[in-house]
Amino acid sequence: MYKHISILTVSLFLFASIVSSQELQSKVTVLSSRVNSTVDKKIFTTLQSQLNNLMNTRKWTSDVFNQNEKIECSFILNIESIVETNLYKASLTVQAARPVYGSSYQAALVNFLDADVTFKYVEFQPVEFNENRVQGTDAGVANLTAVFAYYAYMIIGLDYDSFAPKNGDGYFRKAQNIVNNAPEGRSISGWRVFDGLRNRYWLNENLINSRYNIIHDVFYSYYRAGLDKLIENENEARANILQSLVQLQAFNKENPNTMILQFFMQGKAQEIIGIFKKGTDEEKAKAIEVLAVLDVVNAAKYKQELQ
Repeated sequence: MYKHISILTVSLFLFASIVSSQELQSKVTVLSSRVNSTVDKKIFTTLQSQLNNLMNTRKWTSDVFNQNEKIECSFILNIESIVETNLYKASLTVQAARPVYGSSYQAALVNFLDADVTFKYVEFQPVEFNENRVQGTDAGVANLTAVFAYYAYMIIGLDYDSFAPKNGDGYFRKAQNIVNNAPEGRSISGWRVFDGLRNRYWLNENLINSRYNIIHDVFYSYYRAGLDKLIENENEARANILQSLVQLQAFNKENPNTMILQFFMQGKAQEIIGIFKKGTDEEKAKAIEVLAVLDVVNAAKYKQELQ
């Protein structure tokens, strides 16, 4: 009897270790309200379950994550239309956050809409990813798992970057491998230099281009030297966050219209306003000046809230 208890205890411990070692705490939702009602919607419920399994059980790194260290992220796959039998066109909303040290606050790390995801799917077919065979045997099926794997690596890379400059480089390189070996087909796009100015290719390129290394310093200054220090030393933290925005302004002046700038600023307006509302008049004035360039869409909001 005691032997069985010991085996059970060891088994539970090993299971807990395996579970806690996974990096992502992910929620995948598949929406199909825009699809013709004659289609059996059960197929999308099955797909949702399989994608959740892929994102939450696959090991993406060799590191061990405790439960409280997992990166919270969500993916909303919105089926836009049926191109042909078993071929779907969709958009994908990707969001990820990291905890701020000493608080319960989750700071946005990724808030991005990928409007160009086309894939094939037949209910119950395997939804798997092999980084050594990104293209798979069917480009249409492989494109879906390649897109999800790409964002998994990008999220992990950005999370690592937020704790130490260039710390996420290995995962950006894994994402680059997916870009370089992405499935090809007449309905597949988003992976190539000529597929537009705001796609998977350009996001990854901006993060591995050595000319843009300052971006990694910006991520570190904003999150680790900034947000993580707000409880310990609010004035120093705010100064570091302002410095990160000034660095980003200098980067933008030298490299206008890069995708990474818009990507970084997306969804941060209220967070930044909350930080600088407690700042000095000089800090507020500087923040308004810098943010008018970095986040044009919200320029009036910054001015109204911080003046």
